Amino acid sequence: MNLVLYEPEMPANTGNIGRTCAATHTRLHLIEPLGFKLGEKHLARAGLDYWDKLDVTVYCNFEDFLERNPGAKLYLATTKAHRLYTDACYEPDCFLMLGPESRGIPEELLVKYEERCVRIPMWGEMRSLNLSNAAAILLYEALRQNGFANLTSAGKLHRLSWNTK
Repeated sequence: MNLVLYEPEMPANTGNIGRTCAATHTRLHLIEPLGFKLGEKHLARAGLDYWDKLDVTVYCNFEDFLERNPGAKLYLATTKAHRLYTDACYEPDCFLMLGPESRGIPEELLVKYEERCVRIPMWGEMRSLNLSNAAAILLYEALRQNGFANLTSAGKLHRLSWNTK
């Protein structure tokens, strides 16, 4: 699975998303310009000690991303989409793309990929969810549809044991 952040602006969100990607063995793709430097302490703090376990690639722009990922099956998250994120059928190697926190994915890309735009429903006049929350919602739906392939089962309790009747 692949998660693409188009021009992300906030290091804490990207760090949180990086941690989610590491926990799900999902590749993270960052399209520049970034609103921060990759070595920033807020990024590392949000990603905790998982950043070294992350498969991350940085691209100089969207065209560079497309050139290096030919045939990428993109799904673009936007509050303006006609289709709900739960109505899409995600392939195991698809690319889930989210835009910058302040403005979202450019409308030129939304129109170009209209059939692959998805939205997370929200109540009332809310503009958007937090980027890292939206990324986790989309990613886990795509993983669920693909049977949570290669993800481990439940962990062990620290002090006690589960009562397995």
